[in-house]
Amino acid sequence: MLAALALAPALAQDSGEARARKIIGGSCFLCHGAEGESASEVFPRLAGQNAEYIAKQLENFKSGKRKSTAMASMVTELTLDDMVALGRFYAARPPHKEAAQDAALAGVGRYIYQSGNKWSGVPSCASCHGAEGAGSTTLPRLAGQHAAYLETQLKQFSKRERNNDNAVMHTVVEKMTGLEMAAVSEYLSGK
Repeated sequence: MLAALALAPALAQDSGEARARKIIGGSCFLCHGAEGESASEVFPRLAGQNAEYIAKQLENFKSGKRKSTAMASMVTELTLDDMVALGRFYAARPPHKEAAQDAALAGVGRYIYQSGNKWSGVPSCASCHGAEGAGSTTLPRLAGQHAAYLETQLKQFSKRERNNDNAVMHTVVEKMTGLEMAAVSEYLSGK
Protein backbone atom coordinates (compact mmCIF):
# COMPACT_ATOMS: atom_id res chain seq x y z
CA MET A 1 0.00 0.00 0.00
CA LEU A 2 2.76 2.46 0.95
CA ALA A 3 4.66 1.64 -2.24
CA ALA A 4 1.59 2.49 -4.31
CA LEU A 5 1.21 5.82 -2.53
CA ALA A 6 4.88 6.62 -3.12
CA LEU A 7 4.47 5.97 -6.85
CA ALA A 8 1.29 8.07 -7.20
CA PRO A 9 3.05 11.41 -7.92
CA ALA A 10 5.27 9.80 -10.58
CA LEU A 11 2.29 8.11 -12.21
CA ALA A 12 0.34 11.37 -12.19
CA GLN A 13 3.27 13.14 -13.83
CA ASP A 14 3.58 10.39 -16.46
CA SER A 15 -0.14 10.62 -17.25
CA GLY A 16 0.16 14.41 -17.43
CA GLU A 17 2.99 14.13 -19.94
CA ALA A 18 1.03 11.57 -21.95
CA ARG A 19 -1.98 13.90 -21.91
CA ALA A 20 0.17 16.84 -23.04
CA ARG A 21 1.82 14.83 -25.83
CA LYS A 22 -1.59 13.76 -27.13
CA ILE A 23 -2.86 17.36 -27.21
CA ILE A 24 0.38 18.64 -28.76
CA GLY A 25 0.31 15.89 -31.40
CA GLY A 26 -3.26 16.84 -32.27
CA SER A 27 -2.70 20.53 -32.94
CA CYS A 28 -0.09 22.47 -30.93
CA PHE A 29 2.88 21.11 -32.89
CA LEU A 30 1.66 22.77 -36.08
CA CYS A 31 2.62 26.22 -34.78
CA HIS A 32 4.78 25.65 -31.70
CA GLY A 33 6.70 22.51 -32.73
CA ALA A 34 6.62 19.09 -31.10
CA GLU A 35 8.84 20.24 -28.21
CA GLY A 36 7.84 23.92 -28.10
CA GLU A 37 10.68 24.99 -30.39
CA SER A 38 8.61 27.06 -32.85
CA ALA A 39 10.61 27.80 -36.00
CA SER A 40 8.29 30.62 -37.09
CA GLU A 41 8.70 34.05 -35.51
CA VAL A 42 4.94 34.45 -35.72
CA PHE A 43 4.45 31.84 -32.97
CA PRO A 44 6.15 31.90 -29.57
CA ARG A 45 8.66 29.36 -28.43
CA LEU A 46 7.15 27.53 -25.47
CA ALA A 47 10.11 25.31 -24.52
CA GLY A 48 11.41 26.39 -21.12
CA GLN A 49 8.48 28.75 -20.52
CA ASN A 50 7.13 28.87 -16.97
CA ALA A 51 4.43 26.22 -16.45
CA GLU A 52 2.03 28.44 -14.49
CA TYR A 53 2.38 31.22 -17.05
CA ILE A 54 1.47 28.87 -19.92
CA ALA A 55 -1.55 27.50 -18.07
CA LYS A 56 -2.73 31.05 -17.32
CA GLN A 57 -2.36 32.16 -20.93
CA LEU A 58 -4.31 29.12 -22.15
CA GLU A 59 -7.07 29.89 -19.66
CA ASN A 60 -7.06 33.54 -20.78
CA PHE A 61 -7.37 32.50 -24.44
CA LYS A 62 -10.27 30.21 -23.52
CA SER A 63 -12.08 32.85 -21.46
CA GLY A 64 -11.47 35.57 -24.06
CA LYS A 65 -9.34 37.72 -21.73
CA ARG A 66 -6.51 37.34 -24.23
CA LYS A 67 -7.54 37.74 -27.84
CA SER A 68 -6.24 35.54 -30.64
CA THR A 69 -8.21 34.23 -33.56
CA ALA A 70 -5.65 31.43 -33.98
CA MET A 71 -5.75 30.32 -30.34
CA ALA A 72 -9.47 30.76 -29.68
CA SER A 73 -10.45 27.56 -31.50
CA MET A 74 -7.43 25.63 -30.15
CA VAL A 75 -8.39 26.00 -26.48
CA THR A 76 -12.14 25.46 -26.55
CA GLU A 77 -11.92 21.79 -25.53
CA LEU A 78 -9.04 22.14 -23.06
CA THR A 79 -9.73 21.47 -19.39
CA LEU A 80 -7.80 23.05 -16.54
CA ASP A 81 -5.93 19.75 -16.13
CA ASP A 82 -4.99 19.86 -19.83
CA MET A 83 -3.66 23.39 -19.45
CA VAL A 84 -1.59 22.43 -16.40
CA ALA A 85 -0.24 19.36 -18.21
CA LEU A 86 0.74 21.45 -21.24
CA GLY A 87 2.42 24.03 -19.02
CA ARG A 88 4.44 21.38 -17.22
CA PHE A 89 5.38 19.64 -20.46
CA TYR A 90 6.74 22.79 -22.10
CA ALA A 91 8.44 24.01 -18.91
CA ALA A 92 10.41 20.76 -18.80
CA ARG A 93 11.79 21.28 -22.32
CA PRO A 94 15.15 23.01 -22.79
CA PRO A 95 14.81 26.67 -23.82
CA HIS A 96 16.04 27.76 -27.23
CA LYS A 97 19.59 29.12 -27.54
CA GLU A 98 20.69 31.16 -30.54
CA ALA A 99 22.88 34.19 -31.03
CA ALA A 100 21.20 37.54 -31.68
CA GLN A 101 21.30 38.41 -35.38
CA ASP A 102 22.20 42.09 -34.92
CA ALA A 103 24.91 42.40 -32.26
CA ALA A 104 24.89 46.21 -32.19
CA LEU A 105 21.12 46.40 -31.73
CA ALA A 106 21.30 43.65 -29.10
CA GLY A 107 23.91 45.74 -27.24
CA VAL A 108 21.48 48.65 -27.00
CA GLY A 109 18.79 46.21 -25.90
CA ARG A 110 21.06 44.73 -23.24
CA TYR A 111 21.57 48.18 -21.72
CA ILE A 112 17.84 48.95 -21.70
CA TYR A 113 16.93 45.49 -20.41
CA GLN A 114 19.41 45.66 -17.55
CA SER A 115 19.41 49.38 -16.72
CA GLY A 116 16.35 50.94 -18.32
CA ASN A 117 16.49 54.38 -19.91
CA LYS A 118 16.64 57.13 -17.31
CA TRP A 119 16.16 59.80 -20.00
CA SER A 120 12.76 58.49 -21.08
CA GLY A 121 11.65 56.87 -17.82
CA VAL A 122 11.73 53.29 -19.11
CA PRO A 123 12.55 51.04 -16.14
CA SER A 124 14.85 48.06 -16.23
CA CYS A 125 13.12 45.01 -17.70
CA ALA A 126 15.30 42.82 -15.49
CA SER A 127 13.65 44.27 -12.37
CA CYS A 128 10.55 42.19 -13.16
CA HIS A 129 11.64 39.53 -15.67
CA GLY A 130 14.94 38.73 -13.94
CA ALA A 131 18.56 39.29 -14.93
CA GLU A 132 18.53 36.28 -17.24
CA GLY A 133 15.04 36.87 -18.67
CA ALA A 134 13.69 33.70 -17.03
CA GLY A 135 10.53 35.38 -15.66
CA SER A 136 8.55 33.82 -12.82
CA THR A 137 5.34 31.91 -12.23
CA THR A 138 3.36 35.02 -13.21
CA LEU A 139 5.75 36.63 -15.71
CA PRO A 140 6.92 35.02 -18.93
CA ARG A 141 10.36 33.73 -19.76
CA LEU A 142 11.62 36.12 -22.44
CA ALA A 143 15.11 34.74 -23.03
CA GLY A 144 15.45 32.83 -26.28
CA GLN A 145 12.14 34.02 -27.70
CA HIS A 146 11.85 35.14 -31.34
CA ALA A 147 12.76 38.84 -31.59
CA ALA A 148 9.85 39.55 -33.95
CA TYR A 149 7.38 37.84 -31.62
CA LEU A 150 8.60 39.85 -28.61
CA GLU A 151 8.46 43.11 -30.56
CA THR A 152 4.89 42.33 -31.67
CA GLN A 153 3.86 41.68 -28.06
CA LEU A 154 5.44 44.96 -26.91
CA LYS A 155 3.55 46.82 -29.64
CA GLN A 156 0.30 45.12 -28.60
CA PHE A 157 0.86 46.22 -25.02
CA SER A 158 1.62 49.78 -26.16
CA LYS A 159 -1.63 49.94 -28.17
CA ARG A 160 -3.48 48.20 -25.30
CA GLU A 161 -4.49 45.44 -27.68
CA ARG A 162 -3.05 43.01 -25.16
CA ASN A 163 -4.51 43.64 -21.74
CA ASN A 164 -4.91 40.26 -20.08
CA ASP A 165 -1.64 40.55 -18.23
CA ASN A 166 0.23 42.78 -15.89
CA ALA A 167 -1.04 46.38 -16.26
CA VAL A 168 2.48 47.55 -15.42
CA MET A 169 3.44 46.60 -18.98
CA HIS A 170 1.12 49.26 -20.39
CA THR A 171 2.85 51.95 -18.34
CA VAL A 172 6.33 50.70 -19.24
CA VAL A 173 5.79 50.18 -22.95
CA GLU A 174 4.01 53.48 -23.57
CA LYS A 175 7.37 55.14 -22.77
CA MET A 176 9.36 52.94 -25.17
CA THR A 177 10.31 54.01 -28.66
CA GLY A 178 10.20 51.65 -31.61
CA LEU A 179 13.99 51.43 -31.47
CA GLU A 180 13.92 50.47 -27.79
CA MET A 181 11.32 47.77 -28.43
CA ALA A 182 13.35 46.34 -31.32
CA ALA A 183 16.60 46.49 -29.34
CA VAL A 184 15.26 44.77 -26.23
CA SER A 185 13.61 42.11 -28.40
CA GLU A 186 16.84 41.49 -30.31
CA TYR A 187 18.83 41.22 -27.08
CA LEU A 188 16.40 38.74 -25.53
CA SER A 189 16.31 36.57 -28.66
CA GLY A 190 20.02 35.87 -28.12
CA LYS A 191 19.84 35.13 -24.36
